[in-house]
Amino acid sequence: MSHHPKLAIIGFGTMGQAICAGLVEASGYPASLIHAVDVHPAAMKARADALGIRLSKDVETAAREAEVVLLCVKPKDLKELLSGLTASGVLDHKPLMVSIAAGTNLAFLDAHTPAGTPLVRAMPNTPCSIRKGMTVLSPGKGVTEAQLDAARALFEPLGRVMDLEEKHMDAVTGLSASGPAFIFVILEALAEGGVQCGLPRGVAVELAAQATLGAASMVLETGRHPAALKDEVTTPAGCTIAGLLALEDGRIRSVVARGIERAAQVAGGLG
Repeated sequence: MSHHPKLAIIGFGTMGQAICAGLVEASGYPASLIHAVDVHPAAMKARADALGIRLSKDVETAAREAEVVLLCVKPKDLKELLSGLTASGVLDHKPLMVSIAAGTNLAFLDAHTPAGTPLVRAMPNTPCSIRKGMTVLSPGKGVTEAQLDAARALFEPLGRVMDLEEKHMDAVTGLSASGPAFIFVILEALAEGGVQCGLPRGVAVELAAQATLGAASMVLETGRHPAALKDEVTTPAGCTIAGLLALEDGRIRSVVARGIERAAQVAGGLG
């Protein structure tokens, strides 16, 4: 596989655009090697033109010419798409197929692509759109290290990338992909507390967002357990422990953890 393989992006919505922008703007991927496909290309034309990539409705041509095919369509649309591409023979050259469809496992992908097609599941999250994302990859059987490197290269411009066994992917979806929505709710609640205490709303939102960003960065950059970092803020008889006990009265740990568990359960049924 070439250093910059010919890439087809099937589905040019939020994630398709984010990945494409990261490749072209952050990693120097040649725009001329990217062919994006969408059922409503007119609505996406301005973004495609700004990136300098080709955009069309011609999924068969894009797949036929590609060395790597990135599937960014909804899980419910994947079966029809792959079955049609396989039946038409445009995947007979067995390009690397990378799917971000939640809840759609490698066995499903294998059943709807030509035998021997290299397959990788990927689960990015929405902060990829500002290149602060997290993507987890799970390679299928027979995927070479070079092919896995090619999959990693699609997402590394967008943030962190991790490899995990496929058995963890539903949990990854519930925690990493759905997690930003949970954080937004918590961040909103933090800001509401500031407003309740008299802060202007804009100020409260900025303080809450920066505190969230700073706390997360401390965990990632120090490698220390969140509990240890929490304890350093929690002085005896201080304001932090008083606030933490109020949160514990509301069972915040259990509620958040159960939210992740429920999201993972639903993710497993999306494919």
